[in-house]
Amino acid sequence: MGGLAKAAGHADRHAPLKAYCAGLLLPGERKSVEPMAARLAPENVQRTHQSLHHFVADAPWRDEAVLDSVRGQVLAAIKQSGPVAAWIVDDTGFPKKGTHSVGVARQYCGQRGKPDNCQVAVSLSVATHHASLPVAWRLYLPESWTSDRERCQAAGVPEAIPFQTKPMIALGQIRQAVEQGVPAAPILADAGYGHETRFREGITELGRPYVVGVQENTTVWRPGEVPQRKDRRKRRGRPPTRLHRDADHQPVSVKQLALELPDRTWKTVTWREGTKQRLRSRFAAVRVRPAHRDHLRSEPYPEEWLLIEWPAGEAEPTKYWLSTLPVQTRLTALVRLAHHRWIIERDYEELKQELGLGHYEGRGWRGFHHHATLCIAAYGFLVIERTRFSPSARAGRLELRAARIPSHFQPRGSPRAG
Repeated sequence: MGGLAKAAGHADRHAPLKAYCAGLLLPGERKSVEPMAARLAPENVQRTHQSLHHFVADAPWRDEAVLDSVRGQVLAAIKQSGPVAAWIVDDTGFPKKGTHSVGVARQYCGQRGKPDNCQVAVSLSVATHHASLPVAWRLYLPESWTSDRERCQAAGVPEAIPFQTKPMIALGQIRQAVEQGVPAAPILADAGYGHETRFREGITELGRPYVVGVQENTTVWRPGEVPQRKDRRKRRGRPPTRLHRDADHQPVSVKQLALELPDRTWKTVTWREGTKQRLRSRFAAVRVRPAHRDHLRSEPYPEEWLLIEWPAGEAEPTKYWLSTLPVQTRLTALVRLAHHRWIIERDYEELKQELGLGHYEGRGWRGFHHHATLCIAAYGFLVIERTRFSPSARAGRLELRAARIPSHFQPRGSPRAG
């Protein structure tokens, strides 16, 4: 924790940083400030609560500096068992009541599996084949927030934060990781990100390959087909520069293309061991050119891989990916990388269920990001412990001793005996 304390700046922040991370790692159902203060200093709850609250909600330390320190320490540990295999883009939701918590709005919440009142944060994780860690974290602000400057000011949102879509936030995180020299690897993302052409183009401009999900209505040119320029019918004037489509020369959706593929194209691939059995399915991979609005372009998009999953017994394909991995990439390698996004599900499960990622009760921008940063720091500590000493190290099961909480202590908002 010494390196993290240094990254937080002033020496008077070192003790509360270590205490906050210890509170996250100790056993306990709630990891908000007051219950942690009670576990850390049961005979001096109020003073400890004030110290932790000021540190997480008000102190002006930089999340990026602490996350950089965490990333450096964790990567040094996990790369001992293998190189970085992927950068993984994702987002996660936190159901909320009320309208005052920063960024809260009715929007799709992955935790609920439907639209709900929630906050959503976008993250970039770095993964080997065995471990992973979030290295960037940003709250998504809907337009209902960014268009209301008074509301943003009340929540402490910096004036420099504009409205950005989640793919644009993620692209900014990728760009920053490239500038920081994070070990290069292909970018993985689901269709919520991969469907946006500008997101894919941005990754390519940064010199990184990708394997990203796309929706079934994404349009491509069939293998071997290329959009054509319009024929010059007159001798006068400038020749046509934009690509041309007509009734006999049109792209198709990836779903339609999948349904047209011959049976011999489909192969059964096993990509990893599951908890009960090997995970396998049917896949096909073909070389195509994306077609989204290419009639406004002067040159066709480069060829890339279209990977399709069609499990046996299903009436139609279930998943689609576009990938700029090299043309010589084997089908098995494509499949394993596309499905490597599963590794961050474990991160989020532990961050939420055991480290209290969603337990922060404040409403401000700074506190939301500080709490998440410290949860990631505590998780990074667990990842290092697993690589060095105990593969089963988990929050609440470390050799950390919590003082006994007085029987009369009750956190604010908890039901009281009648």
